[in-house]
Amino acid sequence: MEKNISKLKTFNLKIITGSEYNQKKIPMMQFEAPHKGPVIWLTACAHGDEIGGIVIIQELFRMLKKYGLTKGTVFSFPLMNPIGFETGSRNISFSKEDLNRTFPGDPKGTLAERIAYKIFTVITDTKPDLVIDLHNDWINSTPYAVLDNIGEDQEIAKKILLYAEDSSLLIVQEGTEEDRELSRTLTASLLRKSIPALTCEMGSSFTIDEKNVRYGLAAIWNILSRAGMTRPLSGPSAEIVDNPLKGKVLHYDEHPYASSSGIIRFMKKPKDLLKKGEAFAKIYSPFGVLLETLRAEADSIMLGYSDLSVSFPGKSVAAFGIIS
Repeated sequence: MEKNISKLKTFNLKIITGSEYNQKKIPMMQFEAPHKGPVIWLTACAHGDEIGGIVIIQELFRMLKKYGLTKGTVFSFPLMNPIGFETGSRNISFSKEDLNRTFPGDPKGTLAERIAYKIFTVITDTKPDLVIDLHNDWINSTPYAVLDNIGEDQEIAKKILLYAEDSSLLIVQEGTEEDRELSRTLTASLLRKSIPALTCEMGSSFTIDEKNVRYGLAAIWNILSRAGMTRPLSGPSAEIVDNPLKGKVLHYDEHPYASSSGIIRFMKKPKDLLKKGEAFAKIYSPFGVLLETLRAEADSIMLGYSDLSVSFPGKSVAAFGIIS
C-alpha cells in the first residue's frame, strides 16, 4: 500500500494593520496530495455572522488528515471576514461594507475592495477547477446549492450543474442575467473569469447546527470523491440531505410578500413541499384578528423563512424553490 504523504499547510494573509500596529489576518489552509489533480477552493464567512461554513471546512480538513487526498489540492479561506466575525456583524464593521458585494476588488479601493482583491487574486492565481463558497441563510432554513445565472457560457453552466448534482443538495437557480452582470459576489466574479464557482447555503446563521455541518461535510466530500480526489464514504459519515427533488433545478423566489402589519405565524417549515395556493403563513393583528393568509404562488419547496415574525407591507416572509 502506498504511504500517504499528503501535506497540510496553514498560512495567514495580512489584510490590515490597526492603529496599535496589530494585524488583521485571514487564515488560509492547503491540503496537497502526492499526485497532481484538480484544484478545489473552499471559502466561508464572507459575512461575519455566517459561521457554519467555518466549521464545515474545519471538519473537512480533519477528514482529509484522517483519510488522505488521492490527488490534487484543496485550498481554503475558512474566515474571509475576521473583522465582521469578531463583532458579530454581517458586514465589515469598520466600513459597514458587504464583502461579498465588492469582488473582484480593487487594490486602491475601499477597505472591503482591498480585502476582496487580495482574496480574489490568491484564488485565481491557483487556476482552480472549482470554488465552493459556503454561506448561511435564515435561522430557519434548509441547505441548498445555488446556481448563478451566467448567460451564454453553457460549458461552465454544465460543469457547475454536475458539481451541484454531486453534492446531493437541493439545487436552486438564482437571479437573472442582468442581476449577475451587476453582481459583485465572489462566485459571480469568478464565473466572469470562466472559473466554475458554486454557492452553498448551509442552513442557519449565528450558531452552529451540527446537522447542517454533517450535511455540508458530506456534500463537499461527495464532490471530491466524484472528482477522484478522495475515496467515497459509507455509513453515518456519508450522511446527506434528504433531497425530495433530486435531479430537479428549482428557481429561487421570495413571493408573495406580506401586505399587512402584524405577527406572522408559520404553518409550514423549511423543506416542506407546497402546492400552488396552499397556505404557509397567517398574519394577525395585535388583537389576534386574522389580517392575511399567505399562499404559495406555485408548486414549490420552502427553503426558509424570516428570522423575525413581525410583518409589514412589502416584507419578504419566506423563500421558495419553485418547481418548474
